[in-house]
Amino acid sequence: MKTKMMIYYRKIHRYFGVIIGIQFLFWTLGGIFFTWSNMDEIHGDFNRKPQKLISDLKDWQNPTVVFAQISKINQVDSLVSFQTINFLSEPFYQVRYFSAGQQEIVLVNAKTGEVRPPLSQNEAEQLACEVFTPDSEIEKTEYLLEGMVNKHHEYRNQPLPAYAIKFAHNSGTTVYVSTEYGQALKFRNSNWRVFDFFWMMHTMDYQSRDRIGNTLLRIFSVLGLITILTGFVLYFKTFRFRRKSKVQ
Repeated sequence: MKTKMMIYYRKIHRYFGVIIGIQFLFWTLGGIFFTWSNMDEIHGDFNRKPQKLISDLKDWQNPTVVFAQISKINQVDSLVSFQTINFLSEPFYQVRYFSAGQQEIVLVNAKTGEVRPPLSQNEAEQLACEVFTPDSEIEKTEYLLEGMVNKHHEYRNQPLPAYAIKFAHNSGTTVYVSTEYGQALKFRNSNWRVFDFFWMMHTMDYQSRDRIGNTLLRIFSVLGLITILTGFVLYFKTFRFRRKSKVQ
């Protein structure tokens, strides 16, 4: 009976080991990469210039005037956020609001109160060069719209439209500039892409990468636990069997 149980445990341990062995390898490789990585490099902070502070505070338009200007273009139902940003050395109000159930965002010149149009490619490239360091030439610029960014894209779940500005730098950095926010929202480099791949394998969420409680991960976690427990059982059973054999 004990021999049959041992065979049964060995089969479970062997088959489950084969099934989850590759996933265990990715979990281990991912863990090594995570622990040996500098998150500032992953996020591109080493290549991001400190944000310029706004020093010119004279003759700013009153928010009431700003809302009146926006209302000429679109109905403002409710306010989401109202903040100041430094856009190409000029102060702007970045206003997010709801209009007819849709969230909108506009940039308003803090001095003149004028609502400005979305960024042009030239302005986006200027902004990317302003925030990216060291100085580097632009290799390619791509205009991204809804439908061009899927769940696997490195700019997924971010505001669109946006310009993807790739620099000819050894870090392989692409700066993503939102045309409506007037800001460089994301830096994506080679280290981030490796991190993203291992994070996908770690969470076993091959779509959004963020669903840590997905069914597949839960199944493999349970299989891994069974594999470890059967391994312990086999070890202690084998250890006792060998001790008895030596005594006899």
